[in-house]
Parts: sequence; C-alpha cells; structure tokens
Amino acid sequence: MGKASIIIYITLALLLLLLISYSPNKSNSHHRHRRLKLRSNFTFSPHVHHDHIPFDPLVADIERRREDKEWEKQYLEHSHPELVTHDPAPGHETQPEWEDFMDAEDYLNDEEKFNVTSRLVLLFPKIDVNPNDGFVSESELTDWTLQQAQKEVMHRTEREMELHDKNHDGFVSFSEYDPPSWVQNADNNSFGYDMGWWKEEHFNASDANGDGLLNITEFNDFLHPADSKNPKLLHWLCKEEVRERDTDRDGKINFKEFFHGLFDLVRNYDDESHNSAHDSDDSMEIPAKHLFAQLDKDDTCQM
Repeated sequence: MGKASIIIYITLALLLLLLISYSPNKSNSHHRHRRLKLRSNFTFSPHVHHDHIPFDPLVADIERRREDKEWEKQYLEHSHPELVTHDPAPGHETQPEWEDFMDAEDYLNDEEKFNVTSRLVLLFPKIDVNPNDGFVSESELTDWTLQQAQKEVMHRTEREMELHDKNHDGFVSFSEYDPPSWVQNADNNSFGYDMGWWKEEHFNASDANGDGLLNITEFNDFLHPADSKNPKLLHWLCKEEVRERDTDRDGKINFKEFFHGLFDLVRNYDDESHNSAHDSDDSMEIPAKHLFAQLDKDDTCQM
C-alpha cells in the first residue's frame, strides 16, 4: 500500500509539472495573435504601388511622425548635401529615430497599452454617422476610409508645399515648382513628359481662380488631379488620357484605342456579376462596345 501511494504521488507530481510546462505563457500571449507593423516607405523616388491607409487615426499619426523624420533626413541629403556628414558613428547614434520607431511598434503590440477592441469601441461612433443607428454600413466604412486617405494625402501635400514654396508666402508659382528628381532624371518618354505632366498647362489647369498661384487646395489638386473636383483640371486630365491612348495621333479615340487603352479604367465592375479576372478580349468586346456607344454622343465612332 505504501509503494502504491508513492507511485500515485509521483504520478500526480509529474502530471502537475507537465501542466505547468504546457500552460500558456502570459508574457507571450500579448503577441501570439498579432504583430502590427508600421510602414516606413518614404522615398523621393516614384511610388510603384499604393500602400493601405491605416484604419485607426492613432496609427496613422504615429506613421506620419515617423515618415516626417525620414522626410527631413532625405530632404537634407537631397537639397543640402554639403551639410550631410558621412562619417560613421556608433550604431546607437547613426539612426536614433529607429529607436522611436520600434518603440511605437512595441506600443501597438502591447494589448494592455493598445487594446484593439477598445480602439474599435472608441472609433465606432465616429464611423456610424449616416445614420447613427448602431450599425456600420459599407458606405460608412467607405466614407471613413476615404477621410483617412484624404488626411494622409493632404499631410504629404503640405510637406511638398514647404519644399516648393521658396518665398514662404503660402503659395506655389510655376517658376517655384521644380519637377521631382525622378522626372528630371528620366528620359522624355517616361513618367509623364509625353503626357504633359509637370508642364505649365497642367499647372494652369490646377489654378482654379486663375491668379497664377496655387494655394494648398489647388496644389493638392495639382499633385493628385484624378482626385480633384476642379472641372478645368478634370478636362485637362481627360485631354491627357486621350493624348496617351491616341495611338494614330488623330486627336480622337476610336473603338480599338478605347478597348485596349481606356475600357478597363472606366468600366463599372459592380455591374458585372462574373469574374473579370479571367475575361478574354472576345468576351469583353460586347460590353466595351456598349459603353463606347454611350460615350460617343455624336455617333461618329470616335471620341
């Protein structure tokens, strides 16, 4: 009986040790389900892709502050290379901003400091506004995302304004605006020289009040014409689209040029129930002809 008791106690002790060894570690549970990463993608080079806009304004603000530091550093290297020292420094002094960057990521991934559920509860009434009915609709989510994107775009525009407003009067004249370095270094058929980008016609179309200067709103339209509501700029943008797609250089768009150049840009994917990722030219020619006929108001088979 004594041996049996000892065996039972030893067995229970081993089971207890196994339970302890396999129990979840609280310190690691904070990071098991998520690892939020901050973007750090600022560059003076052209963007070849679009990054997702942070859903939470708090995360967006952290990313903007991180990006501003990188912008200031690259602006100094780009505009005043004589002031930049290239002597190697100790690792902790070469890029001190990276420490703040990593601290911010640690903050976002600490559930006690940055609780995602609590943030969603806080943001919910700011999204549920049209109507305020206790539910978030697709249109409300779309509006919220667009608002965050517009804030991001305007922040970058303000930074660009600081770069080009050389007399610091709050406006940018055409003589003050210098094309980005990636345009200056490209050949004339790359990055928009053949479409009129960075030319005076583009500038004048962005100048809504015609005073020869761009305020912050007009300058934002200049940098992002596709997002503008300025009719003059939208007309210029349409002309540039025609100029780019007009392969026979007759100043008009025929169906072939429309089908192979513009159709994918203007078609309404919401009206198509099939999977357009596997569409062939033959299957899409009928809806393309239908849309072309709608746009061809004077029935000349050209636009």
